[in-house]
Amino acid sequence: MSESVVVNVAWPYANGPRHIGHVAGFGVPSDVFARYQRMRGRNVLMVSGTDEHGTPLLVQADKEGVTVRELADRYNRQIVTDLARLGLSYDLFTRTTTRNHYAVVQELFRGLYENGYMIKETTMGAVSPSTGRTLPDRYIEGTCPICGAEGARGDQCDNCGNQLDPTDLINPVSKINGETPIFVETEHFLLDLPAVKDALEKWLSTREDWRPNVLKFTLNLLEDMRPRTMSRDIDWGIPIPVEGWEDNGAKKLYVWFDAVVGYLSASIEWAYRIGRPDAWKEFWQNPQARHYYFQGKDNITFHAQIWPAELLGYAGKGAKGGELHTYGDLNLPTEVVSSEYLTMSGSKFSSSKGVVIYVKDFLAQFGPDALRYFIAVAGPENNDTDFTWDEFVRRINNELANGWGNLVNRTVSMAHKNFGEVPTPASLEPADEKILALAEETFATAGQFLESSKFKQAISAVMHVVGEANAYIADQEPWKLAKDETQRERLATVLWTALQVVSDCNVMLTPFLPFTAQKVHETLGRTGVWAAQPVIEEVLDDMPVDLVGVGLPPENHPYPIITGDYTKQQAVWQRVQVEPGTPLNKPKPLITKLDPELGETGPEWAPVLK
Repeated sequence: MSESVVVNVAWPYANGPRHIGHVAGFGVPSDVFARYQRMRGRNVLMVSGTDEHGTPLLVQADKEGVTVRELADRYNRQIVTDLARLGLSYDLFTRTTTRNHYAVVQELFRGLYENGYMIKETTMGAVSPSTGRTLPDRYIEGTCPICGAEGARGDQCDNCGNQLDPTDLINPVSKINGETPIFVETEHFLLDLPAVKDALEKWLSTREDWRPNVLKFTLNLLEDMRPRTMSRDIDWGIPIPVEGWEDNGAKKLYVWFDAVVGYLSASIEWAYRIGRPDAWKEFWQNPQARHYYFQGKDNITFHAQIWPAELLGYAGKGAKGGELHTYGDLNLPTEVVSSEYLTMSGSKFSSSKGVVIYVKDFLAQFGPDALRYFIAVAGPENNDTDFTWDEFVRRINNELANGWGNLVNRTVSMAHKNFGEVPTPASLEPADEKILALAEETFATAGQFLESSKFKQAISAVMHVVGEANAYIADQEPWKLAKDETQRERLATVLWTALQVVSDCNVMLTPFLPFTAQKVHETLGRTGVWAAQPVIEEVLDDMPVDLVGVGLPPENHPYPIITGDYTKQQAVWQRVQVEPGTPLNKPKPLITKLDPELGETGPEWAPVLK
């Protein structure tokens, strides 16, 4: 049986369209990884959806004068459209307002509660004095009492990594309207993190191959581990499945308790929708299955601490012990793959501040692979990275168009013009063998980088082969060989060699540039689907579930999902031989070069501010 790999992708909030900073962190890296794993023949499950609970949606719904459900429906559909057009190959992209998700979240909470890891306490909650609405920890900012950093949030300080409570902050203010919050007593359920600290520490000690920034941040969280509130005074969210609480419309589960459970609930919904209800177990109850989580650095806490703690407590693996419940012993993360921030002119992308380039606008003008390439080669993999139009134009023109596009077009054009097909090579000379060997060796080199989520190093290795192949053609001068009838065999050999290297590079660029890869596949005279693309399907919320509580999602509510059949694609991570005699057509331009002036002005919808 092939290895099972789960690609768990961060859930974007459905409170507005997504900008390129979002997809730089969770979208493109996860899809590159998933596509590569499929090409290696592994059994891949890639899941996510829109996160539709919590204060962000309530705030935006108030601004737009619509119900929260109307807002969630609209932006869920917009986000689904954008991510599908970007080519993100989800097996299921769903949403958190499904009846199935409610049921799975309630089951996880109930198991933690029965095992003793959900404790009830009276805490101090922050309230907006103007609206009377509870403010989540993440919507309160102030000065960190530990390191003195400004802009620390009510749940943690990103500067020093310490867990905080809103009442700890110096000069706390609401991010929504700048008010100083009022703190009042309120009763809540807290996840008993200290009770799973030893189990967490033991597990984290085995995570030596994580990105250093992620591991260091996570280990720092262990130093000051306190119970964490997992319920909220809010009327929009998942009911708390405890007697006396399930009918309380003013208290719901914390959005970050509910969102991370989405990886499991989406897997269960996927299994239902493919007609094999138990298929999710191969990915979640199989100890050999590997789980990778992709998100931005501001979500490390929830994926490297909160979610593993929930899984450990649910399985009774903390200091309080406990029993196994409905979903059994579930797999912990293999790796938390966190990216830094993609910034714009030094500022973090922010819709509210007008520092934003929306995915839909970008795709409409430049298409998916230009954005995918930029993120892969210049994205915020290990450091915050500033997006500029000048850098975008330079990368696309100099590397993608002049490098890759030029290599494909001139190689196939010369072969088509002189032979009309893939020529039959004669004996290879050292220069031919050298470039062929480099290409073949790079499968292992780039593959090793992709296995460890080092996407920049992987694509750089492939683009190095592209550069060497262009240099090979320049050295061999096939246009001169074509003028000498006595060099016919040598011309055939050079062009066959170049075509093989083009084929090799196209295979290795497929995870990064799946749309372009399909075009190159056809340009080389091949047929069928090389790189499969996702599709959008309309479904009903019709999955039979056992729910507890009030305020439940309506049955049979329609919504779109992203899914796809990726099993029939031809893409494999290995050399595919170019076959002499394969007919070739005159190629069309592969990569559209951008007007250099764009680098100075930007497009009308996102101009460069001077």
